[in-house]
Amino acid sequence: MSKLPWLTIIGIGEDGVEGLSASSQAALTAAEIIMGPPRHLSMVTDGSARRITWPVPFSAGLPILQDLRGQRVVVLASGDPFWFGAGSVIARAFDAQEWLALPGPSCFSLAAARMGWPLEQTACLGLHAAPMARLKRHLAPGTRMIATLRDGDAVAELLEYLAAQGFEDSLVTIWERLGGPLERRVQGRANALEGDFAHPVCAAVEVSGIGTVLSVATGLPDNTFDSDGQMTKRPARAITLSSLGPLPGQHLWDIGGGSGSISLEWLLAHPTTRASAIEPRPDRADRIIRNAEVLGVEDRIKVIEGIAPDCLQGLAAPDAIFVGGGMSGALMEAVTAIAGIRVVANAVTLEGEMLLSQWHDRLGGDLLRIALSSPVPLGSKRGWGAAYPVVQWSIVT
Repeated sequence: MSKLPWLTIIGIGEDGVEGLSASSQAALTAAEIIMGPPRHLSMVTDGSARRITWPVPFSAGLPILQDLRGQRVVVLASGDPFWFGAGSVIARAFDAQEWLALPGPSCFSLAAARMGWPLEQTACLGLHAAPMARLKRHLAPGTRMIATLRDGDAVAELLEYLAAQGFEDSLVTIWERLGGPLERRVQGRANALEGDFAHPVCAAVEVSGIGTVLSVATGLPDNTFDSDGQMTKRPARAITLSSLGPLPGQHLWDIGGGSGSISLEWLLAHPTTRASAIEPRPDRADRIIRNAEVLGVEDRIKVIEGIAPDCLQGLAAPDAIFVGGGMSGALMEAVTAIAGIRVVANAVTLEGEMLLSQWHDRLGGDLLRIALSSPVPLGSKRGWGAAYPVVQWSIVT
């Protein structure tokens, strides 16, 4: 044990110390201090190690842990600490040489094993500290999901959310205390399942119903977003997202956010993307936040009330910038001065078109005119009614 780092993160299940690996049990035996939530500490009944209860909020425990350097410390966490658990938060606070993780089976692995589901084809979500709207992206008939829940009361919230989204026929299996002697399984349709449930709890959901499903393609229907009409419409939005080319982990500046449709589709493209939406009108800024909450991506977007480029200082560096409003020479100077990013700008006014044409002449890139028409009444028959054309300039700076 002398060669081990001073800090060991052990994943403990509902079967307690008896279910731990030999390595985890050895680390516990050698520990001078054991730190964890009360429920986990109660599972360790032997030994003389000092016990420290991890405080709430979780972040308050990190300074305590840092002060324990030089002593042999074990931190207890649920199951696999690096799957929606405490492990990654602790790991970020310490050098890699300082800690060792000994994970146990996660509730996702246990639930999938009980259900007979292939885990690689099952959506795994951590809802113990997140809103139910995080389910939105995964709600489609036939989808299987396993989600951790905050506590027993959150089961009712889950069932109500599924029903409100039109998926009340979903088959829901609630698992209590998975992997331990008190394990319990309760199954039923979302509109009929009842009972009292105890923490720790997770839910396995087979989605069924006629609710609205979000397409995995770009260009979601316009009514996906609450709007006052100021938004990039579906066909132009699909082309714009294609030009922006969201990639995992990348950050978008959406200048002239409107309803937030560009930012929100950017966020829906991958669970690691981030966005900053700049919108001068307070009512529209509030609307972007509400749309983000409905789609379950509110944790990855920052909405700034202001006028660009004045309000861009201090924002996290972008990987791509969309200019959909507030276009000016000063703004274009500011966004094109950032090296190595993708810039996409859309214009519908003659003045905006002229500005984009000038920047195309100056820097190159791609200039595209998007002209769309839809059928409209023409006397007793129909004809094509043209929408305002959109001129798009895109470039990698």
